[in-house]
Amino acid sequence: MTALPTGWRAETPGPDDVAALHALRERHEVAARGAPSAGADATDAEVAGDGAASREHLVVRDATGAARGWATAHDRAAGRVLVAVVVDPELDDAVGDQVAGALFTWAQGAGAALARARGLARTQLDCGAFEADPRHQRRLAAAGYRHVRTWWQMRRPVAAGDEVPAPTGPGVAVRRLERTEGAMPGERDLVAVHDVLEEAFADHFNHHEETFDEFLARLRADPGHRWDHWWLAELVDEAGTRPVGVLVASASTDADGRAVGSYVEYLGVLRTARGRGVARSLLDAVVTDAAVRGRGHVALEVDADSPTGAADLYASCGFTTSYATQSWHRYADVP
Repeated sequence: MTALPTGWRAETPGPDDVAALHALRERHEVAARGAPSAGADATDAEVAGDGAASREHLVVRDATGAARGWATAHDRAAGRVLVAVVVDPELDDAVGDQVAGALFTWAQGAGAALARARGLARTQLDCGAFEADPRHQRRLAAAGYRHVRTWWQMRRPVAAGDEVPAPTGPGVAVRRLERTEGAMPGERDLVAVHDVLEEAFADHFNHHEETFDEFLARLRADPGHRWDHWWLAELVDEAGTRPVGVLVASASTDADGRAVGSYVEYLGVLRTARGRGVARSLLDAVVTDAAVRGRGHVALEVDADSPTGAADLYASCGFTTSYATQSWHRYADVP
């Protein structure tokens, strides 16, 4: 690993470090885009909770023991590792660059180790940046990453009248996954969700196939996970009833843990069913649900270069762009 400043050290963080790491992440996000975006429950889940099993972490401490840098390597799917590097914005650029270099070097090794465990010879390292954060972008470029995509983070306020369900598209039926009270949905619906999403996103940018078990484990590890935020859209016609669309949402919480919004994790429609109002019907379902629950907004992320016209659909449904993020990629070979 690249050398750290004299007296500084790097180590694996534990549950006792969650508060300090979340504070570090908040300082970074406020400096980068003017407001925090990740909740404390997300940091806890990643470091000490259900999401920790698929992640490796490294914290850099200064001579006083304070957390000044943090890197994560998340085994996202076969051939894809999500990298996150957070550097304290209070550091001057020279020291911050040194810390960032050390963390990116560690992340490359951690990514290679995750690829080795999967029996791969190479893996993609996928790291994000806020569009309004040139300092982090400069550090990404110095670490060998290149900017490959831009994403719009969109939001729609929930307004009076949204609690009234809108009509679905012709021949389209939208429902929650079937389950008994307090239980998981049945395997049939869960498999249908996974299959629809895998097929719907097969031609999308940077799609990496996930197994059914990986998909379920990852989404259930999200602290905002709720089974009653999963919807299936089905076409009903003379050929019968068949699933063609999926929307998976989660609850967005405030600093006190209250659910104040809904976030669309996935919205996918089979190519053969596009143009029939399936996506709009699913969006109407999550907006109506948020209104009934008394939440203030629904948010989502969309590929700025999506070939499906998704951004235009969201705009027509009242979503506007709050800020933009970027994907930066490089590759790590297994020694």
